[in-house]
Amino acid sequence: MKRRDLVFGAMGLAALGVGEALRPRKKLMLLKSGTIATALPVEFGHWSARDSDNLINPATAGRLTRALYSQLVMREYTNLQTGADIMLLAAYGDTQSDLLQLHRPESCYPAVGFTLKRSEPALLDLGDGAKLPVRRVVAQMQDRTENIVYWTRMGEALPQSGEEQRAQRISNSIHGFIPDGILMRASLVGEPDASFQALDQFVPDLLRAIAPPLRMAFVGSPLASVLNHAQVARA
Repeated sequence: MKRRDLVFGAMGLAALGVGEALRPRKKLMLLKSGTIATALPVEFGHWSARDSDNLINPATAGRLTRALYSQLVMREYTNLQTGADIMLLAAYGDTQSDLLQLHRPESCYPAVGFTLKRSEPALLDLGDGAKLPVRRVVAQMQDRTENIVYWTRMGEALPQSGEEQRAQRISNSIHGFIPDGILMRASLVGEPDASFQALDQFVPDLLRAIAPPLRMAFVGSPLASVLNHAQVARA
């Protein structure tokens, strides 16, 4: 066997070993039990929900994206006092790898004909010192303006952009983690300022209505811990 063949063979084996070493092996699951559907309250405060199939969702944006999620919840929450209707989509995937990526509204809405008028990061005040990294998006199609507050969780991370999401996937791979993940999206049709004011009140109320042991599946362990401790202190 020629020396060159030996060198190339050794390089191939080394590359194979590096690839095997970097292959994710450890599951990181924050949804410990139950389902997203049962964890999300159907009624809380002045809000009452019903299932809906009229929301913009990953299946609408493309058949291949259905493989991204193991659980998909779509509801409309009606405020029994004001009559406001907030649309909620929760898309959970038990494996957020390089192939199974959370599908962000910046891709989902244009795919079905919406034009994005605004997309910006923000910190949503949950109270008790907790700040949730979200994005606020305004999507428009003809005379319909949909105002969106959404966030994503990948393992314990809460990436606010596609770039942060890609960086987190790389970090997870390097550290050998296969995390679960969720995309939470609340939206309201109407004038943006008033809509975002309503959404910024709805989201904290919704999270506080989720049973404490299940909150980390929606916002990660650190934020869930702050909310849980504050709830115990008030009890």
